[in-house]
Amino acid sequence: MANDFVLNAELRTDLGKGASRRLRHTGKVPAVMYGAGEDPVSLTLQHNELAHQIENEAFFSHILKVKVDGKDQQAIVKDLQRHPSRPIIMHMDLQRVSAKEKIRVQVPIHFINEEQSPGVREGGLINHMMTEVEVACLPADLPEYIEADLSELELNAIFHMSDLKLAKGIELVELSHGESHDQAVASVHVPRAAKEEEETTTEEGGEAAEGGEAAEPAAE
Repeated sequence: MANDFVLNAELRTDLGKGASRRLRHTGKVPAVMYGAGEDPVSLTLQHNELAHQIENEAFFSHILKVKVDGKDQQAIVKDLQRHPSRPIIMHMDLQRVSAKEKIRVQVPIHFINEEQSPGVREGGLINHMMTEVEVACLPADLPEYIEADLSELELNAIFHMSDLKLAKGIELVELSHGESHDQAVASVHVPRAAKEEEETTTEEGGEAAEGGEAAEPAAE
């Protein structure tokens, strides 16, 4: 992966809601890290540093390097809580990763070749039903994103999860539950307004033709 993300964290011993509020007032974010057979630890992160990193979409689908007391640990983001109305990060959950254990991560979908879609060329518009998918893989195989190539999507057709091209070692968690979970990722349809206008034009043309026939004089 091209991006490397590093989080500088401090161990946190002052716990509870009141302690978390005090941390936020000083520009820090309470966090917890767990997993990989080790005990959970409470951490403190710098808000501005974290806010800058989460602006990058890839932050959420990467293995992060978490520095705690001079020790580097690898982890992924499992949850990020934000303030409902203010640009404040309230809390973050991190899960440690082991090189030998599969992880499950939400990975963004990047749509490509939309303009080459036969459906788009016929006047259709692409509708994105999903923007990310959950994958299961070893940490070393974790993709930054998954491409959805829509270059062959016909008008009124649907691009499903099973149409996504995955690298070796990557599985879609939803598909592991069976074919009935093969959800729609994108589709292409003529806009409703354009379709209604076309139908109206067709109907008016038909009525005009019928009226024209009725106006013809009868043969003597």
